[in-house]
Amino acid sequence: MSQTESFTLATYSLDPSDLTKSAVTAVRAALGIGGIISLIIGLMMTFWPDKSAVALAWLFGLYWLIAAVAYLGIAIFAAGKKAGARILNIVLGLVMLIASLIVLFNPAESARVLGTFIGILIGILWVIQGVFALVQSGDARSRVWAITFGIISIVAGIALCFSPLMGIQILFVISGIVLILLGIVQIIHAFQFGRGIIYQDTAA
Repeated sequence: MSQTESFTLATYSLDPSDLTKSAVTAVRAALGIGGIISLIIGLMMTFWPDKSAVALAWLFGLYWLIAAVAYLGIAIFAAGKKAGARILNIVLGLVMLIASLIVLFNPAESARVLGTFIGILIGILWVIQGVFALVQSGDARSRVWAITFGIISIVAGIALCFSPLMGIQILFVISGIVLILLGIVQIIHAFQFGRGIIYQDTAA
């Protein structure tokens, strides 16, 4: 669970009457901004998945470029580093630098490669999860549901492995829809949080 999700869930357990007016305003602002960002990203992922995937690949490339500069800088300028550590930092820096340049100059193709890799990885994980569910179905409270879940997970995982790019596109759009819904709920929560509370005038 991300820090944003943790914060969003935590606000539902907060009692705004226990907070100061400035604290409530800060919470409402954080919820509203987070909801708007979630909504925008969700809309982009749902209605412009290809462009969003390219943008995501470009951000990965930018991140790797920054990390590469950091590793190379540590290797060159950090005092007291042993030769082995310097060599390792240089190797990591060069690998990340090459990867970042490939992605930044070919973001569309990199997005397809990255999507294929992630799709295959998720497919393998689903197959493993399904096998575990079938193996442990004897200990489950509902054996029928455990077996059904295991079979569906294995079938879905195999299908994703054979069509990773199409599968990841579907998951990408579904994730976008979920982000849209979460963003709307978070924006509504921002408007409702602390509403109707009368605060004491601290200036008096």
